[in-house]
Amino acid sequence: MSENHSSKSNSVYFISILITFAIVAWGLFSPDSFGNFANSLFGGLTKYFGWGYLLTMNSFVVFCIVMAFSRFRHVRLGNPEDRPEHSNISWFAMLFSAGMGVGLVFYGAGEPLIHFGSTPFGAEPGSIQAARDAMQISFFHWGLHPWAGYAVIAMPMAYYQFRRNSPGLISSLFIPLVGEKAVDGFFGKFIDVLAIFATLAGITTSLGLGTLQLNSGLTEIVGLDRTTAIQIAIIVILAVLYTGSAVLGIDKGIKFVANLNLLICLVLMVALFFVGPSISILDSLMTGIGDFISGFVKESFSMAPYGGKYGEHLKNWTLYYWAWWIAWAPFVGSFVARISRGRTIAEFVAGVLIVPALGSFTWFAIFGTSALHLQLVQGIDIATEVTKDISVGIFALYRHYPLGFIMSVIMLVLITTFFVTSANSATFVLSMYSNHGDLNPSKSKMGVWGILMAALAIVLLMTGGLQNLQTVSLTAAPPFAIIMVCACVSLWKSLNKDEHEGKL
Repeated sequence: MSENHSSKSNSVYFISILITFAIVAWGLFSPDSFGNFANSLFGGLTKYFGWGYLLTMNSFVVFCIVMAFSRFRHVRLGNPEDRPEHSNISWFAMLFSAGMGVGLVFYGAGEPLIHFGSTPFGAEPGSIQAARDAMQISFFHWGLHPWAGYAVIAMPMAYYQFRRNSPGLISSLFIPLVGEKAVDGFFGKFIDVLAIFATLAGITTSLGLGTLQLNSGLTEIVGLDRTTAIQIAIIVILAVLYTGSAVLGIDKGIKFVANLNLLICLVLMVALFFVGPSISILDSLMTGIGDFISGFVKESFSMAPYGGKYGEHLKNWTLYYWAWWIAWAPFVGSFVARISRGRTIAEFVAGVLIVPALGSFTWFAIFGTSALHLQLVQGIDIATEVTKDISVGIFALYRHYPLGFIMSVIMLVLITTFFVTSANSATFVLSMYSNHGDLNPSKSKMGVWGILMAALAIVLLMTGGLQNLQTVSLTAAPPFAIIMVCACVSLWKSLNKDEHEGKL
């Protein structure tokens, strides 16, 4: 690695840490002004760039589908002789765990219940149509769009890393567009600092929110109080687990936990399917997929030009999610690229776009339908409780089904392993970013990032600044949306150039 790359990556490493500390210090010493700034900034972005979020996310879905059926569909992400390093199941387990797992647990029962009580489509709240609309909205939010955002970063990064030996840095995506000199300068540093900040802020807030959900589960199961001391203890335990598994590497650590995730996930889904309203779940899955397909184009482009209830829904849910997926794209995309060597482009799109979306649909069909069935059919109100605190959603649901206590205990394990997989992936990627883009980064930097994430989460949890940091991290979404569009152009340009030169 050149001295230029080395000095660049070290400066990126220190600048990123300084910026993060500055933002956290602002939140610590002046939480009110920090909160007002965060909310005003995100409010302005959703108001003036909401159309941009929708348009770019839609373009990523189209780009992925075009790539899967293009003349480049058989091109491998790597050299022509490369073959996949990981089995299909392990590969899917790692990318699913890194990109979405903990979010599904958090929102699986809660989101449909919240939409059920306040649907933006005009149905009467609490009605049968409201329940159907709630499932359609949840399918839409967790379907193709988030994975398309991850894929448009991962595809070119994998291609450049494994075919051209480019560093594992987001700035490497721009080499075919602006040249290596520009990427080695201020422009490249800016891109990489932005990627580190978005990753660190996103995973830190997720660590805090995951801790709150674990505390809710422990309260439900063993009556443990919700106190700051218990939450700090949870963060410390999680930090030991995710940092340790990251240091062990992909094969010995990250892949092992991801495979465990998938197994526990399947056990919990099958268990609730059989003790819950099985036929309603199957009907809901069929109906939800049909509603998702039939309403896909309309919902993908729907704004609220005349205001009204749908405008509030867009700001609080759809645009918030779209910004969140874009802000997470550098970290998840980088990790997915790292584990996707040897996959063809068509195989990659099927594995990263279609299969995870079907997994999300099945999860929501089982957990969302089971929650809505309690409300509509059995007359048991858990929506009021969940609307006040969405972190209790899964546990409030289990309270009313056979084997609920056992499933709640297993769910606590799943939340822990899901979060560990997201955090160890982030620790690995942050170490790559700050280690010259090395695909096998130093263990010492993994330790630094692992401890730093835990420390930030503890400070923010104690000062009530988690939500504000999450909101600020979403402001990275507009520049990253532009970066992701450039990544699509870069990959298409590179493939055409390599085809013309006979390198494919």
